[in-house]
Amino acid sequence: MSHINRKHGEPIENLAIGKIIEVDGSRLIAELAPELSELSRVYAGETYPIGQFGSIIRIHFGRRLIYALVGRLRMKADYEAERGVTPHVSSDERIIEADLFGEGEWITDSTGMPQLSFQRGVATYPLPQQTVYLTPKSELRFIYGDAKGAVIRLGEHVGSGGAPCFAEMNELLGKHTAVLGSTGAGKSGTVAAIIHSLLERGQEAGHSSWIPRIVILDPHNEYGAAFPAHSRLSTDDGSLRLPYWLLNFQETIALLIGKTEFVATSQANIVKTALLEARKEAAGLLNIDPAAITVDSPVPYKLLTLRDRIEADKPSQASKQDSHISILQKLDVLISDARLSFLMTEWDGSTDDPFPSVVTQLVGDADQPRVIDLSGVPNEVAGISSAVVARVLFNLKVWQTPEERANDPVLLVCEEAHRYVPNRGEAQYEAAQEAIRRIAKEGRKYGVGLLLVSQRPSEVDATVLSQCNVN
Repeated sequence: MSHINRKHGEPIENLAIGKIIEVDGSRLIAELAPELSELSRVYAGETYPIGQFGSIIRIHFGRRLIYALVGRLRMKADYEAERGVTPHVSSDERIIEADLFGEGEWITDSTGMPQLSFQRGVATYPLPQQTVYLTPKSELRFIYGDAKGAVIRLGEHVGSGGAPCFAEMNELLGKHTAVLGSTGAGKSGTVAAIIHSLLERGQEAGHSSWIPRIVILDPHNEYGAAFPAHSRLSTDDGSLRLPYWLLNFQETIALLIGKTEFVATSQANIVKTALLEARKEAAGLLNIDPAAITVDSPVPYKLLTLRDRIEADKPSQASKQDSHISILQKLDVLISDARLSFLMTEWDGSTDDPFPSVVTQLVGDADQPRVIDLSGVPNEVAGISSAVVARVLFNLKVWQTPEERANDPVLLVCEEAHRYVPNRGEAQYEAAQEAIRRIAKEGRKYGVGLLLVSQRPSEVDATVLSQCNVN
């Protein structure tokens, strides 16, 4: 072991405060040394409080260091009385109760600098009669975080002499969260404050390569005022474009057929055949191999082509044409509905692939959130619209490299989450439910975080809610 490692790994006698008298799982109890007349120690010009709630103590186990978080300081007589033992101690004997939470070992990095290799979780447990030490402040910065990589400084830890605390941003955005509360409790304001803090502190950290992207599904157009410089997508001004060809097969079926038709299965097969043919025909115009195209491929196609293929597939007998006619009538209704122009505008047949521009529209800028105003979206397609957004964001992260995911995390905020992921089988939200449920289950490993906001937690899908840290 090098001199540097010995210096940082050796016990510091002036920081010894007592001995362990009991270890119960991850909790330990230590008796303070009788000679301690004051609840503080001085080492290297620094004052260390003893028994401060939230402070960290350490125990040596060979080269390993075991850390525990102090949760209680009390008289030993009270401790023995609580356990039903007649106290046989002097009136001034004290004990510390602490929870084991991590281990570490001092190493020398490639530059020759000493580093504490710290990890949460305890595999090595201390034993009674081992000495308990206060933790030097030089170690605390390794435990509470280090100003390296994509981090923001949250503040200082009061119980440890002002050690700076950092949050690793990818971990922060990768943890799914739910903000729940009754109407008027201030949920939206809280979410806006969280996002503001995230953006402001991220800019303070100065990590130019780390670009968080925040996308908000806003059903009531209430977040725009909170972010004056935000990028807003709305049906009012035509800035929101979710073209029909972006829908996968399941979403297309939900749009054209729904789930209540008694002939849904036969109609689905009709749409599947026509959709695949329409996509393959358009793929040739875009120099994409038609053999690689599926019904789910985000390849633009002409609605006119889809309609022609369904017409051509109609049986010769009029009595067997009901399914085809029903689909064609629904398609005509959707095309003629002015409210759905953001969804049903015909592709112009250009040889330039429009998919990248649509993705760029949804992802937005890094310095401001992208607010998708769904207040003007008809309720019957609101679920499909939110499903497309969630699915495209997820697929985008799947297609990225691990390095791109680390530098470009995405946070999807779902206001009125009970609309998109209800705990009941509403047909119009089935596609959204599946897309957001997939993010909840798999999003962490691809760099997609989820923030659910709802005043009706009992109506939110239990599978999704169970993946969230609830506040």
